[in-house]
Amino acid sequence: MIEIQGLYKRYHSHFHNDWVLKDINLTIPSGVSVGLVGANGAGKSTLLRLIGGMDNPERGRVLRHCRVSWPIGLGSGFQGNMTGRQNVQFVARIHGNSREVARIIDFVEAFAEIGSAFDRPVNTYSSGMRSRLSFGLSLAFDFDVYLSDEATSVGDRAFKAKAKQAFKERVGKASLIMVSHGEGILREMCEAGIFLHEGQARWFDDVNDAIEAYHDASGMPTPQPIKEARLETRKARKQVIAAKEAYAIAKSEGASSEHLAALKEEIKRRRQVLRRARAVLTALKNESGTDNDDD
Repeated sequence: MIEIQGLYKRYHSHFHNDWVLKDINLTIPSGVSVGLVGANGAGKSTLLRLIGGMDNPERGRVLRHCRVSWPIGLGSGFQGNMTGRQNVQFVARIHGNSREVARIIDFVEAFAEIGSAFDRPVNTYSSGMRSRLSFGLSLAFDFDVYLSDEATSVGDRAFKAKAKQAFKERVGKASLIMVSHGEGILREMCEAGIFLHEGQARWFDDVNDAIEAYHDASGMPTPQPIKEARLETRKARKQVIAAKEAYAIAKSEGASSEHLAALKEEIKRRRQVLRRARAVLTALKNESGTDNDDD
């Protein structure tokens, strides 16, 4: 569980010193993956950094009753004059133990896929390479909560798929707090949502409701038919998952071949329902000119 109590944050500059976050009070339950949504500049990355302990609030506090990663995707916090390998080794010695250092280095080198650059100073890296290194380093440790700031948008198509799969494999064992401009990935990976607007934060038990609140506040409310089609798609997706789980349980309990065949047919039927629901949603979005955000 993570508690955010009376949190205020602003950045002082010659242009403004308005509050980015004002009197934020939230409790993020254990085991719940959360999507942060809001306009550019709403404070999503700022809140993520505060949760991860990489920045300090002006007032208030963040209480972490679990192990929380640093924000994956920011690519900051590395020593620029040290190589990627040296940075990983340094962090591994602090957060791990001496027997784990070699394993962590090998894992990060393989996951980041930056080739010979792993042995070059980090200050020669592009922002994408830093993010890959940060991503791999975070996943090398068993955190209770992983923080992601656009981490799944780093790299080419293959690496994005790899990053997405890595998060999926951790859901169930750990939870995510995620910032992403891709609403599809938030809908897929997160259960709850936090909508940030004008320095305030609103908690929603359903991330879809947080996204809808963002759309309404931005003056681009989602048409009702699309809302209903999304609801039907989510319902159909859950039914496919439930059917798969029923099959897995029955198989592990030694169910008869006839029963397993019937459950397979049920999975097939549920998938057909899901495909039809997705087709309806896509058609409605195309008709209204709404961006396809991978529902």
